[in-house]
Amino acid sequence: MICAHDEEENLKALIPQLLEQDHPEFEIIIVDDRSNDYTFDLLLAETAKDHRLKMVHVNRTPPHVDGKKYALTLGIKAARYEWILLTDADCRPSGKDWISAMSSQFSDAKQFVLGYAPYQRQAGVLNAFIRFDTLVTALQYISFALLGRPYMGVGRNLAYRRSNFLEVKGFNNLLNVTGGDDDLFVNLHAKGSNTGVSLGAAALTHSFPKTTWKAFYHQKVRHLSVGKYYRFVPKALIGLFMITWMLSWFGGVALSVFSEYHYIILGLLAFRTILLTITTQIATKTLGERFEGWAVPLLDFIYAFYYLVTGLAASVTKKVRWKN
Repeated sequence: MICAHDEEENLKALIPQLLEQDHPEFEIIIVDDRSNDYTFDLLLAETAKDHRLKMVHVNRTPPHVDGKKYALTLGIKAARYEWILLTDADCRPSGKDWISAMSSQFSDAKQFVLGYAPYQRQAGVLNAFIRFDTLVTALQYISFALLGRPYMGVGRNLAYRRSNFLEVKGFNNLLNVTGGDDDLFVNLHAKGSNTGVSLGAAALTHSFPKTTWKAFYHQKVRHLSVGKYYRFVPKALIGLFMITWMLSWFGGVALSVFSEYHYIILGLLAFRTILLTITTQIATKTLGERFEGWAVPLLDFIYAFYYLVTGLAASVTKKVRWKN
């Protein structure tokens, strides 16, 4: 299922890829959320061509209700199948086996299946950093889920049961929060016993990354701003993880300059960087992606400073929006 606001061009590319999925039975629900372009006309024409494609049209959103949550709710209610597999209009499945790869983890005991959704590889430091940031986030939420402590998922590649969504009254507990339709919903209802993870190249979806630092900064602040609503344990562990990451650089650089043991400190920083590089290479191979190991030391250094800025901004941000 996809929620789309002014996504005519993206949908022209995405719909054929979804209809070509090699899976025995599925439907594609696209929610046209108050689009101003020709999204409605495109979907009207496409739904007439293939019975597996269904459109849900949203003319307006009720007052004090988050637009995307409302659109998702209408789409889920309109679904005929039990499992809802989510992605975005600007995402592309890695191949024809995406639905099958994600659904391979569906079982009677599961209510959630988490997937990995990296950004497309392009030239430039910004693109490398966006993909590095996405990888670090994925390593956190996937590792926690595999350890029986799921705390988030990403709506670009996430599946959950329709019956469970309706049973817990969907996003009712999240209506006061802009965003969080994916990570906060998982945070509230996912457990180690009811959550699976689908890994490998076939299970990936790729998204188009931001092309300016400013746009990426605002996107990152928007994503981080909902983290304050996480359950205490994952929030504390993630906070500790990021604090130690930043201290490794801030404290390490300071000690290497002012401490008489600067050679030892520099050696520890070098060892940490080597270990991080090896970890990213092993992780991306497991996830089904490639990442340029030579860039990790630079991206690691930038990450500490960037996360400090965005983390502080997100902690004081009171209002974010999905789209107008």
